Amino acid sequence: MLIKEFRVTLPLTVEEYQVAQLYSVAEASKNETGGGEGIEVLKNEPFDDYPLLGGKYKKGQYTYKIYHLASKVPAFIRILAPKGSLEIHEEAWNAYPYCKTVITNPHYMKEKFMLVVETLHVPDSGSSNNVHELPADKLKAREVVHIDIANDPIAQADYKSTEDPKIFKSEKTGRGPLTGQWTDKVNPVMTCYKLVTVEFKWFGLQNRIENFIQKAERRLFTTFHRQLFCWMDRWHGLTMADIRAIEEKTKEELDKQRNIGQVRGMKADSD
Repeated sequence: MLIKEFRVTLPLTVEEYQVAQLYSVAEASKNETGGGEGIEVLKNEPFDDYPLLGGKYKKGQYTYKIYHLASKVPAFIRILAPKGSLEIHEEAWNAYPYCKTVITNPHYMKEKFMLVVETLHVPDSGSSNNVHELPADKLKAREVVHIDIANDPIAQADYKSTEDPKIFKSEKTGRGPLTGQWTDKVNPVMTCYKLVTVEFKWFGLQNRIENFIQKAERRLFTTFHRQLFCWMDRWHGLTMADIRAIEEKTKEELDKQRNIGQVRGMKADSD
């Protein structure tokens, strides 16, 4: 088991981020779907009385998705994996500002693989020590990783000048570009505390795969939040009703897109 807490600081309010995240997830899903692969949304519905973070949060929006991923994993996994095993199931409970996502491979790895991402969105610059209320043993095992969306290096394949926070300036809000030690200067400011716990029980591959997954999560969080910030003028001012309409339209588009065209989106690093 490998535990990392990624802290992504952004020049947003916690309230703005709720809309920004949902909009950006819908947009990013379209960019990752096509050619027989991508994201299938099975459920997107309210939930009630499902206790999260010790019962502090109990209701919100539940989603259930299947990721069809063959080209999204490194070649050595594709060689080892039987046909159909590269289908990842994701359940998510969004009780904003707290969210929990559980990713499994129920048809092949079963109980031998689980990836859990627990996120709390806090109006600070990333200095809180234990927002997830971890017990002492997990706190000791946890590694904290700060993500700077403007200054951290990214893969050349992930770079787009239109999604570069060092260049982007919002016409609607005047925020950006993000330069230097921007996290110390921006107002508003908030941080996504993303606790990622991965367990992959496969003899001889456990450490390699767990490290690969954590590396992939960091890449995903960095790229996604660069996009989220640079898409600000698209989502700023949208209501939750607007977001639900966008999600419904996106589901229809994904169902069409998944079975036509070419494979799209982020590919795995070669390891």
